[in-house]
Amino acid sequence: MRLNLKIWRQAGPTAPGRLEDYVAHDVSPGMSFLEMLDVVNEGLIKSGKDAIAFDSDCREGICGTCGLMVNGIPHGPDRGTTVCQLHMRRFRDGETITIEPWRARAFPVIKDLVVDRSAFDRIIAAGGYVSVNCGGAPDGNAIPIPKEIAELAMDSAACIGCGACVAACMKASAHLFTAAKIAHLSLLPQGQVERYRRVVAMINQADAEGFGSCSNEGECEAVCPKEIPISNIARMTREYFRAVWVAGR
Repeated sequence: MRLNLKIWRQAGPTAPGRLEDYVAHDVSPGMSFLEMLDVVNEGLIKSGKDAIAFDSDCREGICGTCGLMVNGIPHGPDRGTTVCQLHMRRFRDGETITIEPWRARAFPVIKDLVVDRSAFDRIIAAGGYVSVNCGGAPDGNAIPIPKEIAELAMDSAACIGCGACVAACMKASAHLFTAAKIAHLSLLPQGQVERYRRVVAMINQADAEGFGSCSNEGECEAVCPKEIPISNIARMTREYFRAVWVAGR
């Protein structure tokens, strides 16, 4: 296939950015989206031009590093997938594809398609540690957990922190990410000791990072590559109210 690409180029955080036109030749439908960008970069490097900067790591949909806007949709048109899992057979020969970085004040652009998502790290750090008794490792079945609760916790823990929820939200809210990180611990017995302190600290940190409030539109759930349910946000809100009003946090 031959594809026309409009790619955001920005030399640095303070430099002005712009969309530049590129042509990708001989693109195999079996290529992943990132492999296609690799081929484009090989051509740029051979011609002495600056390669397009983009993030990637596992290329298996596990790490969440490869966050891109593809035709205005975080991670592209396929539901429940990351950019590295998106294949070029999803596009037509001659099609124009616009590729941009995440758009959020809390995710400043570093270069081209790479953004700084360390705000997520600081939210997690604000949650602190989980208290455990010292000594030998407890037996895995020592604390009975109902199957329904275990599955809810695991569904929340599936969040890979890619930031697609922020990029899709009209207010650049990090509520789905924060809610998933809070929920998977608040649902389990091991997370009860710091339960109320954790939810207040993480929400306060998210506000301090400049993320917006929840728009309640559900765009975050629609673009999440792990399909984290928006019900986590309601659970987080209840946790916060309990912490502030009941526990006096």
